Amino acid sequence: MNLLHLDRFLLFIFTVVVAPTTHASANPRPNVVFIFADDWGWGDLSSHGHPWLKTPHIDRLACEGTDFHQFNVLNPVCSPSRAAAMTGMFPSRFGIHEHFAAPAQNLARNMPDWLDARAPNYARFFQQAGYRTGHFGKWHLTNRNTHGAPEPTAYGFDEFAIFNGGAETASADLHATPENAAKFIAANKDRPFYLNVWLHESHLPHVPTKASLEKWSHLDEQKRVYAAVITDGDNAVGRVLQALDSAGIAQNTIVIFSSDNGPETTAPAAQRESRDNDAKAAGYGGYYSVGSSGGLRGEKRSLFEGGIRVPFLVRWPGHTPAGVINNTTVLTAVDLLPTLCAAAGVTLPPDYRSDGENLLRALNGDSVRRTRPIFWAWTGKAADPHWWPRLAVRDGDWKLLLTADAQRVALHRLTTDRAEAVDLAKDHPEIVARLTQLALAWKATLPTTVDPSCISTIDRSVAPVASPAPNTPAKKATPDRAAAFTRMDTNHDGVLAFDEYLAGIKDASNLEQRFKNLDKNSDEKLSLEEFVTPAEK
Repeated sequence: MNLLHLDRFLLFIFTVVVAPTTHASANPRPNVVFIFADDWGWGDLSSHGHPWLKTPHIDRLACEGTDFHQFNVLNPVCSPSRAAAMTGMFPSRFGIHEHFAAPAQNLARNMPDWLDARAPNYARFFQQAGYRTGHFGKWHLTNRNTHGAPEPTAYGFDEFAIFNGGAETASADLHATPENAAKFIAANKDRPFYLNVWLHESHLPHVPTKASLEKWSHLDEQKRVYAAVITDGDNAVGRVLQALDSAGIAQNTIVIFSSDNGPETTAPAAQRESRDNDAKAAGYGGYYSVGSSGGLRGEKRSLFEGGIRVPFLVRWPGHTPAGVINNTTVLTAVDLLPTLCAAAGVTLPPDYRSDGENLLRALNGDSVRRTRPIFWAWTGKAADPHWWPRLAVRDGDWKLLLTADAQRVALHRLTTDRAEAVDLAKDHPEIVARLTQLALAWKATLPTTVDPSCISTIDRSVAPVASPAPNTPAKKATPDRAAAFTRMDTNHDGVLAFDEYLAGIKDASNLEQRFKNLDKNSDEKLSLEEFVTPAEK
């Protein structure tokens, strides 16, 4: 072999050995896929021991990645939980302490009508670092009845197809989310991307596919509907994993599965139907919500662990250990932004201050002890025995739950009592005092007024409900009716459908006519304004 041929041969061998063989090696920056389910309880996984639900695709993530058993979201309902994950900051810093409802309800709660589009968030940071960004599925960082709300592009998403966005934003089909995500993955396989896949399952209304209902026909009706819903959600996860495999980029992609809060409470048998503007027709109601918190106390709307501890599974081949359960590292939704940015080499702005921590070492298999306390604030209704806490703080092994005035407290050591069954407040007054001081000091830093730029001037320009003149008896006290409206609005869409009205006022006659009398614009649903100001028509 002459020298020329030898040089060419050596060049060929060098090329074969070091040339990239997959998209992952050609693109060292990892892709990120964040799958965020809705109202999916900690116990709603077969890998978490559920006796009859089956989640094979999520179980695959558990086998190929790490299952973190101490992950908390920062609020027990949708919108604030999602805002925390997006921004890496406690949602109460933006005045978001309940879900985004119709503007009139937000006004009554002293809340904005959407998450400030100027808020720091991971989509913008990834986009500025050269990533393609996409969001598909649920949004709920505003409300469908809100005019003037920013679209996801204002937050840094290049592409989106959502439901529960603002009034002017087209609503995507609930079941289209996984296919939209798969198309995004295929189109961007040769460049780094950040992708949100925010599922509808298992939120009300339950709208299972026919195929999933048929799969579970051997179960009783109540279990059958819920099992079908979970199957649809699990199949969505499977479709995303399949898309990554087909694109050849699974080895260079961080995949996360989690949920925005704990499971919905099971409603009485009368609530077999639920309506929602995001569904094409009425779906199954709260009677079929039989999700599991996996032995944790409480559920959605509760600051006990059942409302805020949710599944958190991470697959990152070559980094996150496979088939491992991490019982020791405490992670939260506000850790996502600093951790994922660190994993992707995305530099954070020097003025950004996260409430979370960079826990990349935990994703790489180390047991990490967090250094910062975790705070929660919740101002929703307190109709359930588990819904009384308004504040909570966790520091190390200890978690304290409090009323807003700290007159009632409960102390739990979560490392030995994950079910929060034993209140140790009387045994450790010094810990109670320290954590109470922490919680109240944190509460004092929160805003008490709403940023005017985050208010729908269109919707809030409607004149407020007038208070009765002094000494003039009112038909019904407006605060009482507003509270009743919130209680009856079981799907939290800011309006009452007739089935919700019927379920909430059971012992009255002529309900259909009364509903029509209240429905001033004849749209077959009641707004808060219509409900609190009854008038004959």
